[in-house]
Amino acid sequence: MSFRYQQLASELQQQIEQGQYACGERLPGVRELAKRRALSVSTVVAGYRQLEAEGYLQANSRSGYVVKARYQPPPLSSAPLQHAAAPSVVSSQQMALTLSKAAADPAYMRLGAAVPAAEYLPQHALQKALQQVIKAQPARLMHYEASRGAAELRREIARRMALHGAVVSPQDVIITNGCQEALMLSLKAITQPGDVVVIESPAFYGLLQALEAAGLKALALPTDAQNGIDPDALQQALAQWPVKACVLIANYSNPLGSLMPDHHKKRIAALLAEHGIALIEDDTYGDLGFNGQRPASCLALAPKQDIFYCSTFSKTLSPDLRLGWVIAPQHTAKLEYLKFISNISTAALPQLAVAKLLQSGRFERHLRQVRPLYQAAVQRISSSIGRLFPPGTRVSQPQGGFVLWVELPQGIDGYLLAQQALAEKISIAPGAIFSPTPLSGSARYSNFIRVNCAVAQDARLERALQTLAQLCRQQLQQ
Repeated sequence: MSFRYQQLASELQQQIEQGQYACGERLPGVRELAKRRALSVSTVVAGYRQLEAEGYLQANSRSGYVVKARYQPPPLSSAPLQHAAAPSVVSSQQMALTLSKAAADPAYMRLGAAVPAAEYLPQHALQKALQQVIKAQPARLMHYEASRGAAELRREIARRMALHGAVVSPQDVIITNGCQEALMLSLKAITQPGDVVVIESPAFYGLLQALEAAGLKALALPTDAQNGIDPDALQQALAQWPVKACVLIANYSNPLGSLMPDHHKKRIAALLAEHGIALIEDDTYGDLGFNGQRPASCLALAPKQDIFYCSTFSKTLSPDLRLGWVIAPQHTAKLEYLKFISNISTAALPQLAVAKLLQSGRFERHLRQVRPLYQAAVQRISSSIGRLFPPGTRVSQPQGGFVLWVELPQGIDGYLLAQQALAEKISIAPGAIFSPTPLSGSARYSNFIRVNCAVAQDARLERALQTLAQLCRQQLQQ
C-alpha cells in the first residue's frame, strides 16, 4: 500500500519521463497543486521531496521545484593547461560572416549567433519607453547626440556600476554601438598594427574579427572551463613576449561560460600593471549569472589599474538597440575622439529609452525574471545533447550566460557539421572560428561547436538537435 504523496510522486515521475515537463521547467507551486488535486500542502511537499531525492527535481529558491536534467553529458575534458603558442596574425575570420548571413534568416533554427530570442527580452517595457521618448522629446531626436552619449544614460550606467562596486564618473562613460565598437575603440586607443594582444583560448570570434581588422597579433592563452585564464600562464607569457594589451571576459566567458575567481582577477590586474599593460575587460554577460549574485568586475576589484571596461545591453534588452559602453578613466579624451571620428555618435532614441528603463527599476526586474529562464534553457539543451548526441560528446557547464561549448567525439569536423546543418536550415557556430587561425592545418577546436540556448524551447528545437545528432553519427560512419 502506498501513501498519497507516493502516488503523487509516481504520477509526476511518469509525466516527466514522458516529456510533459521538460528539463528546467517549473512544476506547479505547492499550494496550487494541492488545491488542484484536493491534497494537503504537506502531501504535495512530501511528493516533491521524494522526486528531489530520486533526482527528478531540484528546489530553486526563486522558482520552486524545477525538473532536473536526467541525461547530463560529461563535462569538458580537464587536460592540464598547456603553454601558449607564439603570437599569430589573426586571419580568415570572414568564415563567421558567411555563417551569420544564413543565421539571420528566420527560416533557420538559429543556434549559431549568441543572440537571445524575443521571448527572453522585455519587449513591452522597451516599446513603452521608446514611445515615451518619441512623445516627450521629439526635438532631441532631430540632431546628433553628443559623442560621449546622452547624459541621462551615462548617469544611470555610472549609478548602476557603483552598486556593483565600480565607482566611476558619468563623464568617463562613452556610449558605443554595441560592445563590439567598445572593444575596437579600446584596441585603437592603445595599440598599433603588429602589436601582441593576450586573449583567451577559445576566444569570442567577435574579438578575433576586431584583432584581424586592426592588424594585431593574438597570443591565445589556454583557458580553464571553470576558472578562466590561469594567472601563472599569463605571467609566463608576459615574461616571454612583448604584450601590449590583454582582453578578457572574466565573468561568464564566451564560449566557455567560465567565471574567474576574484583573487585571479586581482592577480591578473596586478601582473598587467607591473608590466605597464592595459586590461580590456569585456563584461557582456556579467548580469546573467545563474545564482542571482552579480560577480565583481576587474574594474571594481582593481580601480586604480589601467582598465578599459566594455559592456552592452545587447544580451539583456535588445541586440538591435546597438547600445554598449566603454569606461577607461585614463583614456576618456582619446576614446571620445576615436568615437567621434568613427561615427560621430550613437543614436539618441535608444539611449534615452534605456535610461528610462534603468531609472524606473524595470531593467533590474527583468534581470531577476530572465536569469532563471536562461539557466533552464541551458540545462534543457545540455540534457538533450546528452540524450541525443554520440557517446563521447562533452559539454561545458556554464555558470551564467546562455551558450554551450560542445566537444564532439574525435572524427567529427565541426565546420563541416556547420555547413551540413545550414543545408538543413540550422545554424551553429563551428569551434574553429574561436581560434585565431581557423583555416590552418593545425586549427584548434575543429571538433567543437558553440550552441546558443536562448531560443524557443519547442518541438522545432528538439527536431534541430535530433538532426545535428544524426549528422554527427553520419560523419563518424564515413
